[in-house]
Amino acid sequence: QVVFALNQTLLQQESLRAGSFQIPYTTEDLIKHYNCGDLSSIIFNHDTSQVPNFINATLPAHERTTAQEIDSYFRQELIYKRNERMGRRVKDLLDEHPDKSFFFAFGAGHFMGNNTVIDVLRREGYEVEHTPAGQAI
Repeated sequence: QVVFALNQTLLQQESLRAGSFQIPYTTEDLIKHYNCGDLSSIIFNHDTSQVPNFINATLPAHERTTAQEIDSYFRQELIYKRNERMGRRVKDLLDEHPDKSFFFAFGAGHFMGNNTVIDVLRREGYEVEHTPAGQAI
């Protein structure tokens, strides 16, 4: 699985470099939607852009199964569990120091897709609001 994942990642990077594959959105698109608080847009509907996409229709059936297993593993271990840990740490700090104010900053990847840090905090009963760019907090 490791060799398969490495090969697929390298093939994807080679395709990007050669121009035969393009990401469906630009960095500017990500920044615009993030700043607008539009986390449910088509860009952010994918579970994450941090995990390489190994699944594609051109793979033989046995390799597609391997790709799905790797994809699932990466999402669980690298995204969901990490967001869960981060959300719990925020919750613990807020619970331990209810009289203090905190400012937490996370990379945009922690707000994309499903099982985000925001989702963890909302499940714990916290209300999370978007603060638009340029608005005083």
